[in-house]
Amino acid sequence: MINIDDFKKIEIKVGEILSAERILGSDKLIKMSVNLGEETPRQILAGIGPYFEDMSVLVGKKASFVVNLEQRKIMGMDSQGMILAAHDDDNLSLLEVSSEIPPGARIS
Repeated sequence: MINIDDFKKIEIKVGEILSAERILGSDKLIKMSVNLGEETPRQILAGIGPYFEDMSVLVGKKASFVVNLEQRKIMGMDSQGMILAAHDDDNLSLLEVSSEIPPGARIS
């Protein structure tokens, strides 16, 4: 169990997916460019590939992202955050946000 102070350390923001593409050599990984209301978009890698045949359906979606994780290298590429989603063995649903909420808005 964590306490509320630990939970408050997690920074979750709205991000708009600008582009999404499969990573060669991986069945799972998707590379996304995400507008998080910052000067430049972030590159975020996610293992959501099996749930999306057409990457274009991700473009323009506003979803929830953890933005204060340490940067991590995955298959030689930097990932600068984490997308949040709910899933079971067969289904995945991104934690989407209303189109009226701007990129960079804090989720609390």
